[in-house]
Amino acid sequence: MTAITIKKCCVDDVQTLQNISMETFIDTFKDQNSPENMKAYVEKAFNLKQLETELSNQTSEFYFIYADGDIAGYLKVNAGDAQSEAMGDDSLEVERIYVRKKFHKQGLGTFLMNKAIEIATEQNKEKIWLGVWEKNKNAIDFYSKMGFVHTGAHSFYMGDEEQTDLIMTRTLK
Repeated sequence: MTAITIKKCCVDDVQTLQNISMETFIDTFKDQNSPENMKAYVEKAFNLKQLETELSNQTSEFYFIYADGDIAGYLKVNAGDAQSEAMGDDSLEVERIYVRKKFHKQGLGTFLMNKAIEIATEQNKEKIWLGVWEKNKNAIDFYSKMGFVHTGAHSFYMGDEEQTDLIMTRTLK
């Protein structure tokens, strides 16, 4: 049986966070986006300065998930003003939830989502929400299985291309 552990990240983890962020994002989206737009997004979102700023934000939290001691994925949640949309103080956003390809189909996404729900519950949030690319059917199916429903949409920019993210929400109270 695989030993699963989840560890909260700190600024000292920035290089590891950058590596896994780039790896998982590129693996997830490279086949549906131009190399130029991928490069532009990755350089903007995952540069060390940007990640250090996010790690230092008191209303954002990052977590690594490990499978038998090997880093397998990560989670980022936002509360308050750190949320990418103004959803109110009663909400927690799951901004990023990624599992490395070699760890897919092992239930690690469920572990990470349950961690996000646990955090939201501990913070007395009434709902948890996320944005997911409308073309990412596997993720949409996963979130639906986890009790999220489509409640809206917003724009997401991949380089210079405007894309649509579905907003999915799960009520906790």
